[in-house]
Formats: sequence, structure tokens, C-alpha cells
Amino acid sequence: VQLQASGGGLVQAGGSLRLSCAASGRTFSSYAMAWFRQGPGKEREFVGRISGGGSNTYYADSVKGRFTISRDNAKNTVYLQMNSLKPEDTAVYYCAADRGTLVRTRRDDYSYWGQGTQVTVSS
Repeated sequence: VQLQASGGGLVQAGGSLRLSCAASGRTFSSYAMAWFRQGPGKEREFVGRISGGGSNTYYADSVKGRFTISRDNAKNTVYLQMNSLKPEDTAVYYCAADRGTLVRTRRDDYSYWGQGTQVTVSS
């Protein structure tokens, strides 16, 4: 599966942004999808994950209650709605795909990656 992330940009603290990740292929619903991010000088970290059917989500504590992952399998697209953004949310955001059913939060668990989209939150 090939992934293309988009929707990044510059936003003020407290603002909102929605990222999209479009996938190729006809088996999109068989993949769990995740978002990761990598801030300046930091390791890539897990943000959240959604199951193939969209009924189960899991988030990192740092974004819980502020970020929401959803997906539209008819459009082969997963979304990351980011609200109440903080300067520490500044990072390149990546979408990733995994065919497993267990919740996975490690970068190495994901075989397919999008190219990343920059999110910058100004204070």
C-alpha cells in the first residue's frame, strides 16, 4: 500500500488542523492505520492508531482528548483531527499502515509509511 499525507501547515496555539492520509489499493480496510510524529531533534513517536474497520482507536497520552483519528474506507483515507494545538505538537507527521490486529505503537511495527507533512504551532 502507498500512502500520501497532506494537510499540514502553520497554526497558532489553541488552533485546529486536520491531516489526511490517502492510500492506494483495494484492501485499505484490512490495514490498521496510525499517525506518528517527529519533532525537531526528537525520535519519531506514536500519536494514535485506528483499526481497519474504524471501530477501535488508541492514542498516546500526550494527545488524548485533543486529537481524533477517523477513517473513510470508501475513500481510502484516514484523518487526524488536531484540536487545542500546542507549540510542542510541532513536528513532521507521518501516517503508517499495519496489517496486524494488535495495538502497535513502535515505529518498527509498521511496514508502510507516507512521506510526512509538516505541522508548525506558533505560540
